[in-house]
Amino acid sequence: MEPLHRRRRKIHCDPDPPRQNATLVMLVRNFELDDALSSIRQIEDRFNRRYRYPWTFLNDEEFTEEFIQLTSGMASGDTEYGLVPKEEWTWPDHIDRQKARASMRKMEDDEVVYGGSLTYRHMCRYNSGFFFNHPLLLKYDWYWRVEPSIEFYCDLNYDPFKFMKDNNMAYSFVIAMPEYPTTIPTLWDATQRFAERYPKYIAKDNAIDFIVDDQKGIKGPYNFCHFWSNFEIADLNFWRGEAYSKYFEWLDEEGGFYYERWGDAPVHSLAASLFLSKERIHHFADIGYKHTPWLRCPTDDESYFSGRCLCNRHENFDEHVYSCLPKWFQIAGKSSIK
Repeated sequence: MEPLHRRRRKIHCDPDPPRQNATLVMLVRNFELDDALSSIRQIEDRFNRRYRYPWTFLNDEEFTEEFIQLTSGMASGDTEYGLVPKEEWTWPDHIDRQKARASMRKMEDDEVVYGGSLTYRHMCRYNSGFFFNHPLLLKYDWYWRVEPSIEFYCDLNYDPFKFMKDNNMAYSFVIAMPEYPTTIPTLWDATQRFAERYPKYIAKDNAIDFIVDDQKGIKGPYNFCHFWSNFEIADLNFWRGEAYSKYFEWLDEEGGFYYERWGDAPVHSLAASLFLSKERIHHFADIGYKHTPWLRCPTDDESYFSGRCLCNRHENFDEHVYSCLPKWFQIAGKSSIK
C-alpha cells in the first residue's frame, strides 16, 4: 500500500523569506502529541518563525485529525504527514525471528536499555536506512531532525541550512557520547569488513580518529563514541549516496538491528566518520539543547548574558566525563560561536 500523504498549506500576507531546499522532520506517534507540540513550539519560537521552513511528520500508523490540526496550527510553514511503508517497519525476511526474540529476552533480562523492544529496533532500522527516501522527503536536499519532548534553549538568528550549504558541510551534531557496548557488540566488526571490502568509499582526511583511539585506523578497536542523532542537521543526499546505501545494505544483511540492538546514532556516526572528510562534519556550539537525560548549553558570555540562551551553562554535558566532544575537538578543533 502506498504511504498516506496529507498536506496543510500556510498562507502568509508577507513574502516568504529566502530558504534552502530543506524541511524539519519528526518521526512521531499520535500519543506523543503533547511532546511534539512542545518541541514544535520551541523550534518555531527560537528559529523557524523567521524562516517558515516546512515540517514533515512521519508515523507508522495514520495520523489523527487532532494531531494534524494542532501541529499544522502551531507550525509557521507548510506541514505534510506521511505513513511509513509497512515493509520498512517490520522484520526483514532474512531475520531468524526465534534467534532475534531470544536475544531480545536476554538483553531485557540484562537490563539493557530498550533491550526487549521490537518497536525500538524497527525505529532504529528505519532511521538508519529508509527515512531519507520517504516520498515526502525526496524533494528535499536538507533536513533537521526534531524529536518529541526536547528542549531548545537558544535563539538561532541565522539559517543553519544555509550555513551547512555555504560551508560544504554534510552532517552536524550537538552532543557526542559513547554508545552502550552491549547494544552493538559486532557493529564495528561488520564495519571493518565493509571498509576492507569497499576501500573506495573511505574518505581522505576522514574522522576515523574520533571513533578509534591512538591513531590505530580502521584495524583498531571502536571506542564507542558517536554523535547523538536525536539532533542532526544533514544533507539527505549523503544518506542516499552509493557509499551509505551500500553500507546500510551490508549492515542490514548482518542482522544486528534485531540480533543485537544497533541504533541509528552509531550507524550514522560510523558512516559520517568514515565516508566524509572531517571538514564536512560540524558541531553547532551555539545551540543549547536537551534530550532527556542530557543537555548542553553554550558557555560563552555573549550567549549567556545577552539573553540569547536560557539554560544553565554549568550543567553541561560537554564537560561530563562521558562526553566525546573533547575527542572531537582533538581531531577537528573547536567550532566558533556565530
